Amino acid sequence: MTAAPSSSERSVVSINDYIAAVSQYGFQPSVNSSMPHISAESLPTSYAGHASGGMYGNSVLFSCMAIRQLVFSSVRLRYQRLRDGKPSDMFGTPDLTLLEVPGAGETTQNLLSRMIQDADLAGNAYQVLDTPLTRLGGDDRSKNVLRLRPDWIEIVVRKRMRVDGQLGWERVGYVYTEGGKHSGNDPVPLLLDEVAHFAPIPDPLATFRGMSWLTPVAREIENDGLMNMHKRRFFENGATPNMIIKHPVGADRNKVLDFAKRLEAEHGGIDNAGKTLNLYPGADATVVGSNMEQLDFAAVQGAGETRIAAAAQVPPVLLGLTEAKYAEYPFARRRFADGTMHPLWMSAAGALGQIMPTQAGARLWYDADDIPFLREDEKDAAAITQIRAATLASLVQAGYTPESAAKFLMTADDFRVLEHTGLFSVQLQRPGANEPTPAGEVTT
Repeated sequence: MTAAPSSSERSVVSINDYIAAVSQYGFQPSVNSSMPHISAESLPTSYAGHASGGMYGNSVLFSCMAIRQLVFSSVRLRYQRLRDGKPSDMFGTPDLTLLEVPGAGETTQNLLSRMIQDADLAGNAYQVLDTPLTRLGGDDRSKNVLRLRPDWIEIVVRKRMRVDGQLGWERVGYVYTEGGKHSGNDPVPLLLDEVAHFAPIPDPLATFRGMSWLTPVAREIENDGLMNMHKRRFFENGATPNMIIKHPVGADRNKVLDFAKRLEAEHGGIDNAGKTLNLYPGADATVVGSNMEQLDFAAVQGAGETRIAAAAQVPPVLLGLTEAKYAEYPFARRRFADGTMHPLWMSAAGALGQIMPTQAGARLWYDADDIPFLREDEKDAAAITQIRAATLASLVQAGYTPESAAKFLMTADDFRVLEHTGLFSVQLQRPGANEPTPAGEVTT
C-alpha cells in the first residue's frame, strides 16, 4: 500500500495541481496562453507550413533535411566520464536501455531522427519521459520516451523577480495539448525533469524557444519552387519569352495602355506561357530572352539552392547541387561532421541527459566511432593507424601497461588513464647503474 505524500510534498496529477504548484512559488502570469493564469512561450504557426510547403514540396530542402537526419541518427548514446572536468573514456549502463528502446518497436535511430526533423521544421524538439504509474504512486517499469509535436507544446514561464524589479523569465515547466491549444482537448502539464527540450538554434526574440533554420531562407524556397514551375511550363508550352512591344508613331496613349492591360491579362504569368501573341497592325514585338541559356536560368537557380544548403549547414557537394565541386568532397565531409553534426550531437545529448538517470562524474554523450560517413579515406586512415600504432609502442616502451596505453588512444587523449608498471626502459638508467660497486667505494 502506497503511503500518502507528506505535507512538504506536492502531488501533481492534474492541471489544477500544476497551477497550484506553480502558484506557491509566487508565480505572476503576464503572457496570454491557452491556459488561464499561465505564462507561456508559444511556437509560431509555421511547423505545418514548413512541413507541407518545404519538406514535401521542395527537393533541395528535402535533400538537406535527409542528409542531416541520416548522419545525425547514426550515433550511439553512452555515458562519458569527466576527470577533473575533462572528457575521458565512455561506458554503458542498463539505464541506457531507455534510449536504445525508447518505446515498443522503437530504436535510438527513430528517436534521433524525430528530434532532428522537428528541430529543422520547428526549431524545437520535445521528447517526454512518460512515467504515468510513477505519478500515481506506482512503479516505473512502463517508462517510455515519447515524441510530442512541437507546435502543440507551450513553455511555461514565470517572472524572475528581484527586490528592485523583474530580471527576465524562469522556465518552470511545459504544457502539451493534443491537437493544439485551439483543439478543445485538455492540456497536460509536464515537469522540467520529464521533458528533453532540443533547440539547437536559439530564437533571438524568445527566452527559451528555438528557431528553425528554414525561417531565413523562406524566400529562396519560394523562388526555387517558382523556378521549377517555370521549367515545367517551358517544356510543356515553350514558355513565352520576355519582349518589348513597339507601337506606331502617333498611337493613342489610352489605347496603348488598354492594350498593355489586356496583354498582361491574357499572356502574363506562368499559366499563360505558350499562347500565340497577336498584335494589331503597326505594332512590333522584340524578343529579349528566348531560352533558358539566355536567361542564365541554371546559374540563378543554382545560387538559390546554395543559399538553402548554406542555411542547413550542408556543403553543396554532399547534395550534388549545381554549384558543387566534387574535388572538395573530403574537406566538405569533415566540415559537415565537425561544424554541423558535432554541435547538434552535443546539444541533443545535453537535452536527453535531462531526463536520464545521472551518473556520478559522467555525462550523457555520443559515440560516432561506427559511422561509415565519418571514416577517412584509405590513405588517410592508413596514416592515422600508423601514427596511433607508433604512439602505442612508445607508451609501452616507456613503461605504461599495454591496456592503459590502448585505453588512452580510445579516449580524448586523457593522460590520466595511463597506468605505469614501475619499470623503465634501459635508456633511462644511469650508465653503469646495474654494475656491482667496487669494494671500498660508496655510491652517491
